[in-house]
This record gives sequence, structure tokens and C-alpha cells, in this order.
Amino acid sequence: MSTVTTRDGVEIFYKDWGTGQPIVFSHGWPLSADDWDAQLLFFLGKGYRVIAHDRRGHGRSAQVGDGHDMDHYADDLAAVVAHLDLENAIHVGHSTGGGEVVHYLARHGESRVAKAAIISAVPPVMVKSPANPGGLPKDVFDTLQAQLAANRSEFYLGFAAGPFYNYDRPGAKPSEAIIRNWWRQGMMGGAKAHYDGIVAFSQTDFTADLGKIGVPVLVMHSEDDQIVPYADAGPLSAKLLKNGVLKTYKGFPHGMPTTHADVINADLLEFITR
Repeated sequence: MSTVTTRDGVEIFYKDWGTGQPIVFSHGWPLSADDWDAQLLFFLGKGYRVIAHDRRGHGRSAQVGDGHDMDHYADDLAAVVAHLDLENAIHVGHSTGGGEVVHYLARHGESRVAKAAIISAVPPVMVKSPANPGGLPKDVFDTLQAQLAANRSEFYLGFAAGPFYNYDRPGAKPSEAIIRNWWRQGMMGGAKAHYDGIVAFSQTDFTADLGKIGVPVLVMHSEDDQIVPYADAGPLSAKLLKNGVLKTYKGFPHGMPTTHADVINADLLEFITR
């Protein structure tokens, strides 16, 4: 397997296919680089070099007990970029991965970056506070941690079969294969990383990070996202970015890169090539 070892000794797995301009994909919680299959194959076929890594504690990366926070996530991404010596890269992040991309750009600069896209992403900040009255109550995330600790396997199966893909909506037609693949990816990772990751994706405030970013950023979000509610995420991020463009979808789920890959891939390609 292809891996890079970070400064603090953590082995990070990555895929690196093709040649051409690099597109780097950062996955959502609690998944792995495999969640980008539809995008990796599509953009590989369009002549791009595609790279996707497993976040620390997730997928095939080392199941370490610490460092499950946005600083380490961004630094691990930077380690992959430096190891592969990527230039003029396009960064694409989904959900927690969107936060990872935003924090990476703000923390490590844009000298190696051409553009970015964040999909169903957690910025600016998810948890409710006096500064973010439209956020979700902390109890929501505490409950997620409690469910994970009680029975991670059952929790993940229900999460994928329900709100992640909007399979709990009236008239929905759940895909057993998609549900099982989500569960498979989740159970590949470590419980400690996933437990701590809930705090990382829900409580990190990316407001200042967004204001530092100057490269063009496409913000893609559905109005029917049940995991990262639209009103407190996509539109606010687009406004805070210096060069952000908001693309809004109706009726798509949080996991729209999988369920609506044809639409998402086409919109990403149009943004990349414009």
C-alpha cells in the first residue's frame, strides 16, 4: 500500500492514480478514500491525476489514539501533498473533508493550490452557540457519541440507511449496496478516531479560515441535507470566502456525491475547467 508517515509518526494511506493536473479528495466522517470511487474514476477518465487519502484513524491509515482534530487533519493532508510534491492542485472535500480542506488552505497556504470545492461541508461551524444561533444543539452531537460508544455497528447501519442518504424520506428507494458500503467503510476505521471526530467536525469554527482563502472555491450544498443543515452552512461559507461560488441543490441528500454522482461530477468538472 502507498503510505506517508507524518511528523508525529502516523502512517497515512493514499491512492494516487493517473497523470495530469492533480485533484485531491478529502472524505467525510467516518468513511475512507473509497467513498470517492465515483469521482476518482470519472476524473481519471478525463485525464486528471486523482489522489485520495484515508484520514488518520480511518480506513487503512493507522488507528492511533490521538490527533483527531482539524489541526492534525490539515497537517496530514499537507504531508500527503508534500510527499507527492503536488502543484496547481484542486482540492475537493466532502462533509468533514470540506472542513479539512478549508483548514488546510488557511493553515498551510495556497502556493500549491489552484482551486477548491467543498461539498455538504461542515464550515463555518455546526454547533449552536451565541455566535452561531442557527447551529445544532450540542446535545445532538453528544447523542451521536453515545450511540457510537454503545453499538457502533448498529449505529452506522442506521445512519447510512436513514438520514445520510435521505433514505428515511417518503418515497425513497434505499440502495442496500450503498448502505452496506457505507457501513463497511465506517467499520474499517477506529472507534476512538470516529468518537473524537464528532467533536472535530461539530465544534471547530472555520469562520476565520474561510476569510483567509483567496483561490476560487465552489460551495456545493443541498437544501435537504439532514446531516449538515443548509441554512447554517453552504450560504454562510460562500459569503465568508473571498472568491466563493454557491451551488445549491434541491432534494439531494448529504451523501450526494454517491447518490447523484453524475450531477456532482459534471458540476465539478465545469468549475474546474472554467
